[in-house]
Amino acid sequence: MFKKILVANRGEIALRIQRACRELGVRAVMVYSEADREAKYVKLAEEAVCIGPAQSALSYLNMPAIISAAEVTDAEAIHPGYGFLSENADFAERVERSGFQFIGPTPESIRLMGDKVSAKQAMIKAGVPCVPGSEGELPDDPALIRRIAKAVGYPVIIKAAGGGGGRGMRVVHTEAALVNAVSMTRAEAGAAFGNPAVYLEKFLQNPRHIEIQVLADKFKNAVYLGERDCSMQRRHQKIIEEAPAPGIARKLIERLGERCVTACKKIGYRGAGTFEFLYENGEFYFIEMNTRVQVEHPVTEMTTGVDIVKTQIMVAAGEKLPFTQRQIQIRGHAIECRINAEDPYKCTPSPGRISMWHAPGGPGVRVDSHIYTNYFVPPNYDSMIGKIIVHGDTREQALARMTTALGETVVEGISSNIALHRELMLDAKFVSGGTNIHYLEEWLSHHQR
Repeated sequence: MFKKILVANRGEIALRIQRACRELGVRAVMVYSEADREAKYVKLAEEAVCIGPAQSALSYLNMPAIISAAEVTDAEAIHPGYGFLSENADFAERVERSGFQFIGPTPESIRLMGDKVSAKQAMIKAGVPCVPGSEGELPDDPALIRRIAKAVGYPVIIKAAGGGGGRGMRVVHTEAALVNAVSMTRAEAGAAFGNPAVYLEKFLQNPRHIEIQVLADKFKNAVYLGERDCSMQRRHQKIIEEAPAPGIARKLIERLGERCVTACKKIGYRGAGTFEFLYENGEFYFIEMNTRVQVEHPVTEMTTGVDIVKTQIMVAAGEKLPFTQRQIQIRGHAIECRINAEDPYKCTPSPGRISMWHAPGGPGVRVDSHIYTNYFVPPNYDSMIGKIIVHGDTREQALARMTTALGETVVEGISSNIALHRELMLDAKFVSGGTNIHYLEEWLSHHQR
């Protein structure tokens, strides 16, 4: 096991990794920007290093600063958390070239799965079901593009090969709009991701967003930890996640999970990862793989009892997975609400000083948050300030516990989306389970205040 790990992230995930390190008896070095000097995990740190000003490009995305911080503190490994540099193959390569262990997959795996075209081709080879579409990058010839789209059937979606986070996508309903849409998406992809390659897929009208969590070690052992339903999202950003997914037969999930495990073994995957799928009319379609820990990992931890972050660290240190697939049992139901510093209905960010913070408690309630009373939420980063996670024996009990927990939560001094979550916990369609990925945006359009 490592003696010292540098945590190259901020917010609630930095605190989550710090806690995992403490349980493992590992010293955690926390890095922070000038805007995060007062963060809870910095105050709790045995060692902390300022790596630059508030702007992400000069701090949390500054590779030389992070590697220098690891060097001066004698860290042995770097945990990237999620976001920022967590899925940057060049960063993983530089970390390992500098003599540190990257707590995540190999740079080769990140590169393979980070390019949506190569990821899809790898999944087809591994027998993972994919959305019908172009075989690889779209050609330059407009006639060929039209022929591919016609074979797939309208509507289609044009996607950037190097895209993510809901950017670099365009839905096309008619042949007349196709070629122009492709050239516009190419230009946007080149500017945003440095890679103009785009591909085409069938646009599914009302799918759900289902994902499979996997863990793998360097000895080609791999397991899946059940599934999560992340369909409650706006602007392609998830706000409520749950496990297991309501109303999907276990046999379907088991078959899909086994294919994901096979894919991990075929590509030599190491660490934590998530296979993301669209699910419509009883069929799953692979869309991408996230080669890192996910924001929503706690719902899987609550239903399996597996500590995903600790296992990530153990696997990176060269240990074998401490469990087999047969030992993974799904118990009860878990729901997570992302608490954001934003207007609950317009979704505009609301940075500022928190004059009062009171976290909920009680049976089956977990709060992952780095905030506290008098904490200043900086305007420079993502608006998420924490997550409330509940577990119950049944989905009905989990919904009741979440309703109670949200009612106990107090955030004053800034706006938060707690009021939105409270309404959604009582929404008839959400309560019945199985809403599609468009449901929340349609709901919000009817509830604008």
